[in-house]
Amino acid sequence: MITSPSVPDFLSNCNNPRRAGAIWGSLIGDALAMPVHWYYNRAELQRDFGVVRDFVAPKHPHPGSILWRSHYQAPNARGDILREQALYWGQRGVHYHQFLRPGENTLNLQLAKMLAISITENGRYDADDYLQRYIAFMLEPGHHRDTYVEEFHRHFFTQYANGKNPRKCGLLDIHVGGLAHVGILTAILNCNEDETLAAVREHVALTHHGPSVSSAAEALCRMLMDLFSGADLRKTIHRHGSDWLSASQAARWTEMEDATVVGQKLSPACYLPDAFTASLYFAWKYADKPEEGLVANTNVGGDNCHRGAVLGALLGAASSTEGWPARWREHLVFDSALLQEEH
Repeated sequence: MITSPSVPDFLSNCNNPRRAGAIWGSLIGDALAMPVHWYYNRAELQRDFGVVRDFVAPKHPHPGSILWRSHYQAPNARGDILREQALYWGQRGVHYHQFLRPGENTLNLQLAKMLAISITENGRYDADDYLQRYIAFMLEPGHHRDTYVEEFHRHFFTQYANGKNPRKCGLLDIHVGGLAHVGILTAILNCNEDETLAAVREHVALTHHGPSVSSAAEALCRMLMDLFSGADLRKTIHRHGSDWLSASQAARWTEMEDATVVGQKLSPACYLPDAFTASLYFAWKYADKPEEGLVANTNVGGDNCHRGAVLGALLGAASSTEGWPARWREHLVFDSALLQEEH
């Protein structure tokens, strides 16, 4: 495994252990799930990986990959975000994250790190600064090395390439990937609740529009703010997340197998009505066992990376940095190009 050479300033300078726990958890939840991301056949997941408890590399071929059905044609150079990865689109069996190393984050969480750097360097949330960094990062060859680029990125850069204002390039969307930055954004900002909520709304709307993603982002932000103040995780979910997961549902479902809940009661796919509820279910069930919670989320497959980012933020905010085992914190990869750049 690759050991992180250093912890970036946005983590090392985070003095609140619950906020730091949320940042660690969001990044770990994504990186742990990365090799088995979008495995919908659990028998294939277990055949290829067994039970994933540590950072491992993706394997080839990915038996459930549908990248061969995905297409993107950049209108011009301002939209060329696939770069050297374009040749893998349209091929069967390609793992979505084939070039990522054990403990490395997928594209959306790499961008969350970049957001954290922006806030740390500016001392506040600045949407225009983030957009400038986002555009430069996505258009620079070799920066993220992630083969799959989600639909909202493709939409954004199609609009941008056609001359649209970056502030107006977002997509009407209901995917849980729209929440990928909320945990880290909420944890990094040292603001009151109203200011933090305003920043979360503004940031999510840069790439994702629609009532579902807005509602889920606000609920997640409110939960995290309560947890940073020492609130109980289950009480916090009941207070702010009851529209998504009721206490009675949580009580019934926690008696079931995880694969039954996320597979039969809820879809393991990426759509918010089920995916956000699944994150809350895991948070409720594993409120006192954060490590087991991320392992459980990883091994039910589906869109476990983005669920993991949400779940990790909640469990980390409830348990602090010490909720995460040293083997995860020590082997999370921080040496990607975005952390080596000078802005």
